[in-house]
Amino acid sequence: MIRLFLAEHYPVLVIAISLLSAFTILIAGWVNKKACLPISLASISVQLLLAFFILHQVITSGTIHYWLGGWAPPWGIEYAVDAFNAYVLVIVLFICLLAAIYSKRSIEKEQPGKIVPFYVVFQLLITGLCGITVTGDIFNLYVFLEIASLAAYALIAVAGGRALKASYNYVIMGSIGACFYLLGVGFLYAVTGSLNMHDLSLLLPPLYGNKVVQAAFVFFVVGMSIKMALFPLHIWQPDAYTYAPSAVSVIIAAAMSKVSIYAFIRVFFSVFTTDFIEIYVPIAATLSWIAAIAIIVGSLIAIMQTNLKRMLAYSSVSQVGYIVLGVGLYSTQWGLYGALMHILNHAITKGCLFLVAGAIIYRSGLWHIRDFEGLGKKMPYTSAAFTIAALSMIGVPPTVGFMTKLCLVLASLEAVEYVFVAVILVSTLLNLVYFWRVIDRMYFVRKEGEEESEHEIKKEEAPLSMVFPALILGALCIIVGILWLAGSVTPLQPIVNQAVKALLGMGVVVP
Repeated sequence: MIRLFLAEHYPVLVIAISLLSAFTILIAGWVNKKACLPISLASISVQLLLAFFILHQVITSGTIHYWLGGWAPPWGIEYAVDAFNAYVLVIVLFICLLAAIYSKRSIEKEQPGKIVPFYVVFQLLITGLCGITVTGDIFNLYVFLEIASLAAYALIAVAGGRALKASYNYVIMGSIGACFYLLGVGFLYAVTGSLNMHDLSLLLPPLYGNKVVQAAFVFFVVGMSIKMALFPLHIWQPDAYTYAPSAVSVIIAAAMSKVSIYAFIRVFFSVFTTDFIEIYVPIAATLSWIAAIAIIVGSLIAIMQTNLKRMLAYSSVSQVGYIVLGVGLYSTQWGLYGALMHILNHAITKGCLFLVAGAIIYRSGLWHIRDFEGLGKKMPYTSAAFTIAALSMIGVPPTVGFMTKLCLVLASLEAVEYVFVAVILVSTLLNLVYFWRVIDRMYFVRKEGEEESEHEIKKEEAPLSMVFPALILGALCIIVGILWLAGSVTPLQPIVNQAVKALLGMGVVVP
C-alpha cells in the first residue's frame, strides 16, 4: 500500500527533482564549479530510476494519476502517465544521462568559462522535457514546452559564432510553432471550458463539426510540426543541430525531438481521437504523403552535405518522416507500432551518431567528411560505434533500425500503399550512400603519401567519458533489435503494445 502511494507521486517527483537540481547547481557552482556535473548526474540518475518504477507501475497496475495541490481535474492540473508517456520518459532520461556523462570533457573544452550556467540551463531543459511527457493538461504542456524551448535556445547560443544565428532562427520558428499551439489551446478552451486532455476527449465528440474545433486541430498539427522539424517546416533544424555544442546536439536531436513527437502524437490521438481524424479532418493520408516526401528529400539533401553534423541533421529530417508515416498509417496493425518503435530506434542511433561526431571534433577538430581518412585506426572504438549506428540507420538486420523499417513496410503493405514501400526501400539505399562514404573514408581511404604501417599509426581515441556513452548506444542498436526478435520473451514488445493501446483504445489489435 505504501509502495502504491509513493508511486502516485513519482510523476511530480521526476519534475521537481530536476527543477531543484537546477537551483542547487547554481548555488553550488558559486562555491565550486566541479560540483555541477556530479549534482546533475545524481539528479538525472534518480529521475531515470523513478521513470523505470513508473513504467513498471503503469504496465502492471494501469495509468498513474496525480492531482497537483489535490485539485481534481478538470479544475486542477493533472499528471497522467500511461504506457506511452512512461515509455518515452525512460528513453528521454536515458539519453539525457548519457549526454550528461558525455558533456564533462566536451563542455570543459568548448565552453570552459560557462560550466555553471550550462548545467543550470541543462537541468531546466530536462525539467521541461519531463513536464511535457507526464502532464495530462494541454495548457501545462505548453508551459513545459516553452521551458524546454527557452533552455534549448540558450544552450545552442552559448557556442557563439554561427550558433547565435542558428539559435535566433530557432527562436523565431519555435515561437511561431508555440503560437500556433497556444491558439489551438485557446480555441478548445473557448468551446469546452476545459484544459484537461482526458476531459477534452469526452467533451469534444459532440463538437467535432464545429469549425473552431477543426481550426484548433490544424493549429496543433502545424505548431507541433514546426517543433519536431517535419518537412517542409524544418528550416530551423540543420543549423541548430550543426553549430550547437556537441553535448547539446545530442540532447536536442535524440531527446528533445522525441518529446516534440510525443506531444504531437498525444494531442493527435488522446485529445481529438481517431473518430475525428477519420470523419471530420481526414488528414492521415496527407500526413503519410508529407512524411514520404520528407523521407526522400531529407536523404537526398543529406547526401549533398560535407559537414558530418549537418549530414546527420538532414538525416533526422528523414527519420522524423518515418515516424510520421507510421502515425499516418495508424489504422493498420503495424503503423503506430512501427512509429513508436522508431522513436526508440532514432533516439538510440541518432544519439550515438551525434556522440561520435562530437568526439571526432573534440579529438581531431575535424568537421568535414573528406578529412576522415584513417579515423578507423586512429579512433577505433569511436569509429566502431559510428559504424554500428550507421548500419542500424540503414536498416541492416538484426539492428533495431531493420525492425522498425520492417514494421513500416508491413503497415504500408497492409494499407495497400505500395508507393510507401518503395519510398522506404529507396531511402534505405540513400542512407547506404551517405553513411557508406563516411565509413569508407574512416577505414579504406588513406591520406596521400601516407606510408605508415598499421602498427605505426598512433591511436588518438577520445576520452573514455565520451566514448563510453557512444559504445553503449552502439551496443543497444543491436541488443534492442535482438530483444524485439525475442518477442514475448522480453518486455519490449508488450510495453510498445500497451503504449499503442493507450493511444488507440484497449480493443485495438496489435502485433
